[in-house]
Amino acid sequence: MDKLLVSPSPHIHSKVSTKSLMRDVVFALVPAAVVSVVFYGLGELLVLGVSILSCLLLEYLITRFLLNKDCTLGDWSAVVTGLLLALNLPSATPWWVVFVGAVVAIGVAKMTFGGLGQNVFNPALVGRVFLLVSFPTYMTDWRIPTGLFGADAASGATPLGVIKKGLLEGGQLSDLTAQYEWKDLLFANLGGSAGEISSIALLIGFGYLLLRKVVRPHITLSIWATVAVVSLIFSLAAPDKFTGPAFNLLTGGLILGSCFMATDYVTSPMSIKGGIIFGIGIGFITMMIRYFGSYPEGMSFAILIMNATVPLLNNWFHQKKYGRA
Repeated sequence: MDKLLVSPSPHIHSKVSTKSLMRDVVFALVPAAVVSVVFYGLGELLVLGVSILSCLLLEYLITRFLLNKDCTLGDWSAVVTGLLLALNLPSATPWWVVFVGAVVAIGVAKMTFGGLGQNVFNPALVGRVFLLVSFPTYMTDWRIPTGLFGADAASGATPLGVIKKGLLEGGQLSDLTAQYEWKDLLFANLGGSAGEISSIALLIGFGYLLLRKVVRPHITLSIWATVAVVSLIFSLAAPDKFTGPAFNLLTGGLILGSCFMATDYVTSPMSIKGGIIFGIGIGFITMMIRYFGSYPEGMSFAILIMNATVPLLNNWFHQKKYGRA
């Protein structure tokens, strides 16, 4: 009789690994990165390069010399953080500002908590919000896309910024929104963060993640549904003051944030019910900031606020344990 071998869990093996998951996220972001370079030019290529290389270098130095651990660059998570940080920045961001954002994202938001899997907040968003608060001039220097070699692009305002400023100055909402058709917003040749340039490119990447079963759609769909419902209610109640669902779904960082940052494994709830509540919270907070806050965009703040509730949501909503009814 053969000997019975007993080994510790897990007993079910899979080809899926942290490295493969992170690599798929990078592949999914490639369309948005390519489109951002095509529209914003070589300046955006510099932002992408500095951000990714800085995140890789900082994680290596911290892991090797401060934590005295083995190098973790092979899991691709630093590349994901660098890519997401770059796509959340204006294309004209100076290289040293990008580097500071990488220091905060990797050094503070990720490695301070012990590295991948232990951080409470999304590292790229922490870096982005830190830069927004610390360097508002650079972080609101939105350039109007002029093509691959458009080095002398003129500064402009994002659609959300135009609407908020116009309403504060007494403008009519119908006149302000008339310049933006939903077709333009879907593949927007408009000012904003590099990752906001094309909703289509982001949705293609998100579709890839769904096909690869890297993420599940419940968080993203709950964000979209909440934004649509809240904006519909407000726009019907006061159509001269509040923008409608289509405009809010296709502007700002909503697609980028809902598809690639709210769905982060580490900083989102483990259960489906918890994820739905998480998404509803993000959508609601985003709309409250857009409608009533001083910032025209609220996606980054909303995700970080809801990141803080994840331990509580995980405690309230448990996944069904294996073998239990």
